[in-house]
Amino acid sequence: MKLQRFAPALAAVGLLAATVASVPAAATGSADPKPHFSEKVTNPQPVRALALSEACQIWMGVPTAAGTMQEIDATAGKPPAGFSWDPFPYVGTRANATWYLAANATGTQLYFYGLLLQGDNLYRHTTYLPDEGNPVPTFKKVGPGWSTFKAISTSNYSVTLPRHAYLYGLNTNGSLYRYQMIGTGFRSLGPLPGFRGFKAMTVISETATYDTLLMTTTAGALYSVRIPVAAGAKPVLKLIRSSGWAAYESLVVEGCGTRGGSLVAGVDHNTQSGYLYAMSKANGAATAITSYGKIPGVFNGVSHVSLTSHYSQLVGE
Repeated sequence: MKLQRFAPALAAVGLLAATVASVPAAATGSADPKPHFSEKVTNPQPVRALALSEACQIWMGVPTAAGTMQEIDATAGKPPAGFSWDPFPYVGTRANATWYLAANATGTQLYFYGLLLQGDNLYRHTTYLPDEGNPVPTFKKVGPGWSTFKAISTSNYSVTLPRHAYLYGLNTNGSLYRYQMIGTGFRSLGPLPGFRGFKAMTVISETATYDTLLMTTTAGALYSVRIPVAAGAKPVLKLIRSSGWAAYESLVVEGCGTRGGSLVAGVDHNTQSGYLYAMSKANGAATAITSYGKIPGVFNGVSHVSLTSHYSQLVGE
């Protein structure tokens, strides 16, 4: 795995090895990670392609049931271009959330951090990226009680105050649960009912006052789900498409363009195939969607996640 846009030293990213690495895990969330790219501070927009002539790209992590992990890069176009980096040793997980790239305070150590489910347990990972050799993953068990959750996703609004970070969990009981991430801890904000029949989700927008999820249903509908930050506020669901999305068990999103557009990858686990779309800023049925077609590569993951940076904010709705 190699993230050219992030760091030339990245050769692979692995996690949850059979033996836990000796490097101490960073206390992510207690202090802001330093962004790797200075442009993320000077121009904190979720835009991969800053020049009009540069095609938007999306970077996806593919954890597999066989215990490997790899990166697949996709570039917008008809047909889309794709490149699969070599897989590396990994272990099985059930669900994974976005991987955020950051650096320590001195800028001498790059690492990814994020959350994952293995069995009944939620884990936090910090995966260190040395200049040479394989990454060094470390893990901290957050706690049990996650066996009924089938998908997780995280938001990370870090550009301005008031900042927030939430974990969303889609439960088999038909509810969406939200947890506020405070330092290294979590505070449950309770269930949001009304999500029976939904199966895939990812964050498409992060603002000071709300997050928005992009979600599919087993019947094939595509929705945006705006969840206000204010306590007690109810989510606002908008139907984007009533059909055509039933095949996708994973969604991966990256910002594209200068008007809040998004590049969306939908992954069909049954055929191990990924398909690329461009979306305008989400606005219910008025949302414009362009299909680019099948992405070259084999998407044999148990889930598929965005590989982004700590300060790369999404504004897709």
